[in-house]
This record gives sequence, C-alpha cells and structure tokens, in this order.
Amino acid sequence: MSLHRRIMFTAVLVAVVIGGLIFFLVQRSRNQVLKTENGWWGPGAPPDAEEDITIRSFKVTTSDEELEDLYRRIDQTRPVSSLEDSQFNYGFNSHYLQKVVSYWRNHFDWKKQVDKLNQYPHFKTNIEGIDVHYVHVKPKRVPEGTCAIPIIMVHGWPGSFYEFYGLIPLLTEPPDQGDLVFEVVCPSIPGYGFSEAPRKKGFDSVCAARIFHKLMKRLGFQQFYAHGGDWGWLVTTNMAQLEPKTVKGLHVNFAPPSKPGLLMVLSIMLGRRFPKLFGFTEMDVERLYPCMEKLVVESIKESGYMHIQATKPDTAGRGLNDTPVGLAAYILEKFSTWTDHDFRNLEDGGLTRKFSLDDLLTNVMIYWTSGCIIPSMRFYKENFGKVLDAPHAKIPVYVPTGFACFPNELMHTPKLWVKQKYHNLISFSPMQRGGHFAAMEEPQLMAEDIQKFTKTVEKKTKKQ
Repeated sequence: MSLHRRIMFTAVLVAVVIGGLIFFLVQRSRNQVLKTENGWWGPGAPPDAEEDITIRSFKVTTSDEELEDLYRRIDQTRPVSSLEDSQFNYGFNSHYLQKVVSYWRNHFDWKKQVDKLNQYPHFKTNIEGIDVHYVHVKPKRVPEGTCAIPIIMVHGWPGSFYEFYGLIPLLTEPPDQGDLVFEVVCPSIPGYGFSEAPRKKGFDSVCAARIFHKLMKRLGFQQFYAHGGDWGWLVTTNMAQLEPKTVKGLHVNFAPPSKPGLLMVLSIMLGRRFPKLFGFTEMDVERLYPCMEKLVVESIKESGYMHIQATKPDTAGRGLNDTPVGLAAYILEKFSTWTDHDFRNLEDGGLTRKFSLDDLLTNVMIYWTSGCIIPSMRFYKENFGKVLDAPHAKIPVYVPTGFACFPNELMHTPKLWVKQKYHNLISFSPMQRGGHFAAMEEPQLMAEDIQKFTKTVEKKTKKQ
C-alpha cells in the first residue's frame, strides 16, 4: 500500500472513530434521564397500608371569624414613614402601602373573591403522604373529530394557581375556531396555597416534579404538555427530564442558565461587539449590556429576598405569618418591580398599571388564609442548598420546548443561552410586552404563544 493510501486510510479511520464517539456521546446524553426515588413527606414513617389514591372535591371557604381576625390584625398595624423621594427604591413605599391596606380593610370583598376562586373545580389527593391541591378545568366543548389537549401549568413564588385564572378560559374555550382546545390542570406546589406542606427536609423541585407526574397519571393522562414560569419553569423542566416520553412538549417563560458554559461566557464578553456571531438581537444587546449593570448590579438589587429564603426562611417567615400588612408588602413589592424594574421609581410602584388590587390581594389572601408563607420560602433553601451538585443541572432537555421571551423578565435569556439547556428548542418567541408574572399580566399573549407552540409540536408528531 502506498504512503498516500495509508495516510488516506488512517484519516478515514480516525474520522470514523471520532464520528462514532461523538454519536455515542450524543446518544448517551439523549438517553440520559433524571433519576428519582419515591418519598414520604407526611408526619412520621410511611404507613404499611396501600396509598390512598382517592380524589376529593375541594372548595375554598372563609368565615366571619377569619375575616374578623384579619381586620383586627390590620387595625393594629404600626405605620412607618417612608423616606422622602424614595418611591419603591427601598422596598414597598409605606405611604402607598397605607392606601392599599385601606382598600383591603374597607373595600376588598374576600367572600366575592372566594366565589371567583370556586368558579373552577378544585380537588385534593394524597401523594407521598401530603394532600396535593389542584384546579382541573375541562373544556365545555371539543370540536368533533378532535381531543382536548392536556396541559399542566405550574406557578412560582410569590404567586399561586390564581395566576392562571385569566389564561384558563383562553385555553379551554379559545375564541378562534382554528385553535386547539386544552384540558388544564393547575396544581399548587406542596407548601404553597392549599397543598399541604412537606413535614420533612429535602423537598425540592425534583420532588415536586415527581409528585406532579403521579398526579397526572392518577388523572389518567399518559402524555401531556407542561407550562411554567418562575419555580414552575424548574418543576416542569424536571418533569421533562424525569419522563421525556410522557411530557409531549414543554413551554416556559423563564429559563435562567443552570450551568453557565464557555459559549455563554464568550457571548457575554464578545456579544456586544459581534452580536451576529452569537445570534444576538437588538433586544438581547439592550437587555444584556452594559453587562456589569444589567447582569450583576440589577441582580443584586433584586435578589436579597432570595438569600434570606435560601438560608434562614423560618426566621423572616415567622414575622410574615403573623402580620397581614407585612405579608402584603413583602409579596406585592415583587409584583411591582418584577413586572417592570422602572416601576421602582414610581410613588405607587406601578402596581395597578398591570393588575387590579382585587387580583393582587386575592393572591395575598391565598398565602394568608392557608398560612403557607414559611413553607413556600423553604422551597428556596431546599433547591439552592444543592444547586451546584444538582443532577438536573447537568442533564439537557430533549423534549420539544417553546420559550416565550418577555421583555421585562427578571433575567433576560437570549436564544443561544436557552439552547444550551433545551436542545430541542422549536419555538423562541420575543414577546411584545410583559414581565415576570406574564401569565397573569398578559394572558392573551401567553395563550397565543402556547397555541403556536403546541400546534407546531402536534404537526411534527403527526408527520412521524
């Protein structure tokens, strides 16, 4: 064999070996799923008896005694003066807080809002030792020859299942005849709202994902779509990692990088000067640079609560659990700044520019009446305590994924960054407007994007 042929043969052999190795590694990562084991989050040891899989109807209730206790605590609050010309830059402005509290005390009708909450069917079922609450809305009419598409929608902090009340009818009763019809399940993360709080340490996003898979199976769904924002993003992402064949499609509106890699670092360093090299749009450049201000300083301004909740949630939580006014200030401040960080410079925090006080206070009342503020804060400690070594942070998502990129989201995530985690990103939608609580703030835009994404996945599925 001539020297030239031997060189060619060697080159081909090396190429085949390298190609085979790359194929093996890709296939291995594709087959890699998140592992988890059953847990028990009720008191004491798990019983020997079989798990109770009963599904029980549930209604939100209230009483005169509950309202009298609330009013008494509101009346005994001690007002504090805000600094002059401070707006919302020091937190919730105390002068405006008095106006919110006055409305809450004298005009807010909790009994009416309870009726609104009960307009959709609520249920509870016991999974891994704790009662899991969820709203389950079936469409009133499904076009002939079609089936309703099941979707689970998961909230975050300091939100609740109520965030989706404006979105639900747009999915279950879409106005356009050409739109898909959904069957919607909105659970409360254990420790939030009307779901029972775990009694043991260690309940993180993967545990919530496992429980929600069990919930959907108990409801008879073999495959379904999932949507989430805030913690709901991580819980539904973990659901896709746990059972990629069960989650037919994943739609999220929040996707901070779990493990920043070399490509992300290079894009930060060079993206302002060479945006096209990294696929950066004008909005990407505007939201990311100057990166010290946009990515570091801004994050520090808005993450103080996170450090408290990720380290000593029970200490601050105990105070919030005792005072409705303190609880409202703590929660509603997020609905101001996380909707638009420029709202920090407004005397009223821009609260009612995007939301009504009735809707905002209804969310606060879900926290107050259920007494869930402490367990909801603990979710941060359970997740951040293992964030660097969490297995899910190292596993890509291969489930078809859609990302709705809202311009006022807490952390902007360019398409390049999203694709580092979600390897089957089939839809990336720059949205016209909206912030962190997008499902509640812009339900129409969210519904349209979920429709667009799901139609794309359904068409691909039919072709296969």
